[in-house]
Amino acid sequence: MSALRTDDDSWDIATSVGTTAVMVAAARAAETAAADPLINDPHAELLVSGAGPGLWAENLLSDDKLVQLADIDAEVAGIARHMRGYQAVRTRFFDAFFAAATDAGIRQVVILASGLDARAYRLDWPAGTTVFEIDQPKVLEYKSAVLARNGVAATAELAQVPVDLRADWPAALRAAGFDASRPTAWLAEGLLMYLPAEAQDRLFENIGALSAPGSRVAAETATTRSEEARAAARARFRKVTDILGVSPGLDIGDLIYHDEHRAELAGWLNANGWTAAAVRSLDEMARYGRGTLDGEVDEDAFSLFVTAERR
Repeated sequence: MSALRTDDDSWDIATSVGTTAVMVAAARAAETAAADPLINDPHAELLVSGAGPGLWAENLLSDDKLVQLADIDAEVAGIARHMRGYQAVRTRFFDAFFAAATDAGIRQVVILASGLDARAYRLDWPAGTTVFEIDQPKVLEYKSAVLARNGVAATAELAQVPVDLRADWPAALRAAGFDASRPTAWLAEGLLMYLPAEAQDRLFENIGALSAPGSRVAAETATTRSEEARAAARARFRKVTDILGVSPGLDIGDLIYHDEHRAELAGWLNANGWTAAAVRSLDEMARYGRGTLDGEVDEDAFSLFVTAERR
């Protein structure tokens, strides 16, 4: 059970789960500005810079900060570089998922808990594509306001659906124009770890009920780690922030549901009308040369990337 979560909590971009969206955007901004970027998210920096003060303002994963860290503690710098590599590889993987889905003729896309995901604004969507973004109202308001203020327009037909995923989001999605008779490409990135096990099952039951044959879904799985591993991760993070003299802010681990009864996602999908496959995120990182760390890697700390097609 998460230490800071309740059944009816909500957030904006500066509180609770909303802050994680800013930190992930900061990682994408750092990668985009890097000397050898794996992704290109030109809107991430706009969204981070408008979010006000916070740990993200330091952008601990930028090239400059990584050099500074390496001069002080090479091990900590390696961990930080690994964290940025994970976010870059994750982004690239799901960008490729959408490219494959639209190449197959899918023109309806749903991004669940979209946060500061700017794919509706930065990917090259085919004509006739509609992207539905579902998230908390204040998160969607912030993103659309910042991008509009900077003259950034969506590259697809964009429909924002301001609803909590614990509410009747399928009804809200339909009301926004979603057509369940058409194949859909769904994405649950950076989401499942913030849901308890039963809510994860319910989410994918709803997705299945709304998915015509040929629909596709992609997701980043939640990880289940021991309390010892979580304590070690907190200690490493505090070491980074202490070295750089910044406030660690909210402990992300306190927002996550560590549920040992969580279903193995690819197996659940295969048993419920989908044909699914899973890729280890560490293998993807190695494929792109982003998976090198000195010493042992806690494999349980890294997710699987799951993709599936509706039968």
